Amino acid sequence: MTPSSSHERSPRAQVDIDLDAIRHNLTLLGARAPGSQVMAVVKADAYGHGALPVARAAVEAGASWLGTCSLGEALALREAGIRTRLFSWLDTPDVDFAAGIEADIDLAASSLGELRRIAAAAKPGTRARVHLKIDTGLSRNGCPPAAWAELVEAAAAEPRVEVVAIWSHLACADEPEHPSIDLQAKRFAEAFDVARAAGLDPMRHLANSAALLTRPDLHFDVVRPGIAMYGLNPVPQAEDLRPAMTFRSAVALVKRIEAGESVSYGHTWTAERDTNLALVPAGYADGVPRSLSGRMDVWLGGQRRPVAGRVCMDQLVVDCGDFEPAVGDEVVLFGAGAHGEPTAREWADKLGTIDYEIVTSMYRPRVRRRYLGERS
Repeated sequence: MTPSSSHERSPRAQVDIDLDAIRHNLTLLGARAPGSQVMAVVKADAYGHGALPVARAAVEAGASWLGTCSLGEALALREAGIRTRLFSWLDTPDVDFAAGIEADIDLAASSLGELRRIAAAAKPGTRARVHLKIDTGLSRNGCPPAAWAELVEAAAAEPRVEVVAIWSHLACADEPEHPSIDLQAKRFAEAFDVARAAGLDPMRHLANSAALLTRPDLHFDVVRPGIAMYGLNPVPQAEDLRPAMTFRSAVALVKRIEAGESVSYGHTWTAERDTNLALVPAGYADGVPRSLSGRMDVWLGGQRRPVAGRVCMDQLVVDCGDFEPAVGDEVVLFGAGAHGEPTAREWADKLGTIDYEIVTSMYRPRVRRRYLGERS
């Protein structure tokens, strides 16, 4: 997406989602794991990009699975007409697994209790499709190794359950030389041997975006690209990934102030010269972190320009110097970076966080979405 000075509809706060970029990224990622099926991870409303449009684009790009966190996310996709295999892996103990089984959604079990709740929800004559999760060292969700054999044997003996896969998740795959990766791979191999010894013949999936890009030995039967499919690179080396999200607003007011005048709450910024200010109607209620006050630029009029003073709930102010923008001119808060505009990664680095958090936080009531590259 190219930043422009277009006055089109002058959005208050809008994210443009480039579905062609998502298709490109998934095609690239699939080519990096040619022997594996691709599970496109669309949890958390597709990392803030919109679950249903992204799911459709992912399937068009060759994804044979879609991954969600909650069963509710998976059911919403199924109800919207998505027929692709769906996998849901984390819910509260009172979730209605019966609805997921009836909708042909694969479920995850990390404990005997979870396995039994899933089995109990299967109607007579049906089998729940289950992926057993082994904790290989993330120490988050997953069955502890000491309880793994018992879980596997119970699953193998349960007539209402079909064990589709075993899986786990890597803690440090975005640090390709981290020793924990090999340790987790070893534990995963041991867990697979236990499953085979119990008479199961499951698929395996372990590789997230980072492992997909750096550890072909861990691709196994299914790979699970998440952040990389949205064009954000989780590994140190350069990759031909295209960021799919651009966050933009428009100039609402232009005024000129004299040197010595201060801007916004607390008067933390004072003009050193006469200057033009552009008021932008997007603030921390729209996803612009207040903690970026005094530390962020926007793209306006073909170049970067600094934000003056504190970011407010509903607005921010841009120091334009002698450049005088027009009301309605586009303001890009972050984008792909190809033209010099700020990026989600830049925001994350300044805030001491990760770009996942930046894009996911763009799911907000006042932020309008526009999809580019939609197909009928």
